[in-house]
Amino acid sequence: MRLEGIHHITAITGDAPGNVEFYAGTLGLRLVKKTVNQDDPTVYHLFYADERGSAGADLTFFEYPGAAPGRAGDGMVHRVVWRVASEAALDFWAKRLAAEGTATDRAAGSLRFSDPEGLDLELVVEETEDPPLTAAAPDVLAEMALQGFAGVRAYSSRPEASAALLASLAFESAGDDGSWEVRGEGRGGFYAYDQPGTEPGRPGAGTVHHVAFASPMEEHEEWRARALEGGAQPTPVIDRFYFRSIYFREPSGVLFEIATIGPGFATDEPQDKLGERLSLPPDYESLRERIEPRLTPLPDPRARRHGAAAASGGAREASGTAAAGAHS
Repeated sequence: MRLEGIHHITAITGDAPGNVEFYAGTLGLRLVKKTVNQDDPTVYHLFYADERGSAGADLTFFEYPGAAPGRAGDGMVHRVVWRVASEAALDFWAKRLAAEGTATDRAAGSLRFSDPEGLDLELVVEETEDPPLTAAAPDVLAEMALQGFAGVRAYSSRPEASAALLASLAFESAGDDGSWEVRGEGRGGFYAYDQPGTEPGRPGAGTVHHVAFASPMEEHEEWRARALEGGAQPTPVIDRFYFRSIYFREPSGVLFEIATIGPGFATDEPQDKLGERLSLPPDYESLRERIEPRLTPLPDPRARRHGAAAASGGAREASGTAAAGAHS
């Protein structure tokens, strides 16, 4: 048995509209599910991913309106890392982010930056046979698009304490730098440790809540048993409607989830309409009239950018027609 890399990563935002503008607008991801936090249905749970909402490309956010900025510290994931296809893709993102006011740090094979609330992000050029998981943003060519997660980096003052549990979960040590690889038949990624600074962590806007790893549906109960054998204290299986989950903290303090691949986001809305309306799991559908008015209206940057691209194309076509007429 092998986990199929990262399933999803969940972080916290205090500003859902700004979050949508950045991830669906600037980064070109698809908002594949607009739903609520199942433990607190008065706030959004937003899911961004590739065009199909695939495990391995799914970054999600709990919204707590006005949440104070957090700070990653010991026992917390501090960086989310995506794959891109080439150095040319890194050049594209450096220019695009700069044009939209986001500072970047460019190095060979890497581009680092932060989202508007301070979450540390990185794009890396990485050789892999894993299929690219890309979104079809109107103003991002497919060869430039984000291709799914490469991995995450966490702070730990005692990474050696986590080795036994990670090994029981079939993670493999990837060297002396505190990094591990988790790889299945179809996909893989890394989980790496860095030494924390002196300031303690503080959960809040711009911090990661948990990282989830992907399990085939039929192996999920067995992964819970393996977590127990490795010394963790996993929750019972929780049905999240779009997938099933167990949660536990690994010894460094990072909250782990093992989530099933499926049933998937098209369970309650068509694939081509993902994320366009508020989706509520069946247990909450009866509360829609009470929940929906309390949620902040969200922008649709993808539709706006589609419109801008169409208008630009129309203007170029008209200009070309006029030029042709002038020479006829």
